[in-house]
Amino acid sequence: MSETTAALNIEGLVVRYGDRDVLRGLGLSVARGEIYGLLGPNGAGKTTLIRTICGRVRPVSGRVIVAGHAPGRTALRQIGLVPQEIALYTHLTVRENLEVFGRLSGMGAASTQAAIEWACAAANLTSRLNDRIDILSGGWKRRVNIAAAILHRPALLILDEPTVGVDVDARNGLHEVIQQLSQTGMAVLLATHDLDQAETICNSVGFLRAGVVAPQGRPRELIAEAFGSQKEVILELRQLPSPDRVVVLERAGFSAFNGGLGWVMLGQANERTVAELSASLEQAGIEAREVRLRGPGLDRLFVHLSRATRMEGAR
Repeated sequence: MSETTAALNIEGLVVRYGDRDVLRGLGLSVARGEIYGLLGPNGAGKTTLIRTICGRVRPVSGRVIVAGHAPGRTALRQIGLVPQEIALYTHLTVRENLEVFGRLSGMGAASTQAAIEWACAAANLTSRLNDRIDILSGGWKRRVNIAAAILHRPALLILDEPTVGVDVDARNGLHEVIQQLSQTGMAVLLATHDLDQAETICNSVGFLRAGVVAPQGRPRELIAEAFGSQKEVILELRQLPSPDRVVVLERAGFSAFNGGLGWVMLGQANERTVAELSASLEQAGIEAREVRLRGPGLDRLFVHLSRATRMEGAR
């Protein structure tokens, strides 16, 4: 594969189940060394897209090119897949699992051992090689799955919800692994509901909705395009508001989160606005623990796009 060949290029992809088009002329491209976040609600078609890339679903039309190769055995060898569910032999050690996966992929014994050393260094797993899978935490099991998926040094690594069921420390450790792999030139397609994760580590993101990926681009650029100079006003209350005070907050444009102890509103705001709001809340008998400003993120953009999709579907 040349330096300029995209690790993944999809054009005009249409996938149909029965009489329903799940993917409708979808297109996206992932460059070498890029971390691309594939975002979208449940049922949007992320799993269908991944299965199509891996050759498990035959599209009605369009094309999927992996590292310059059309669908087939050569293209498949350029893909490493880490499924959402842990796919390991729990009664074996880390090393034994990787030996099995290496030999199943067609590597010889010597090549498998060399690949294990490289993959474990890349996934920061070397210290756990002799541990059985069934004693490992969820985060370490994810690392083993990643190591198994990259033994053959694929051009494209597909991660399907890799941080499900792991704690914050494990998630941060997986972030480091993903970023280190991208720095080797490996492209990463990250399907996730973790919008903080996507905003933190992804070079580009795309929202899969209504069968296409749109919008897509750099996270901060997409956020700026959608919201301009608007800010989120975050309100943290000391206690749950009474029903009449809920009405006051909702009329002011706030939406509840964190069970009603947190409230958020999007609009043009500055420190003076916050001071005026705090005074208004106090007059209304609403006791705030904290009022602060923050820039909108991918979570706000996700809500914005989901609302737009529902409105389009209702027409």
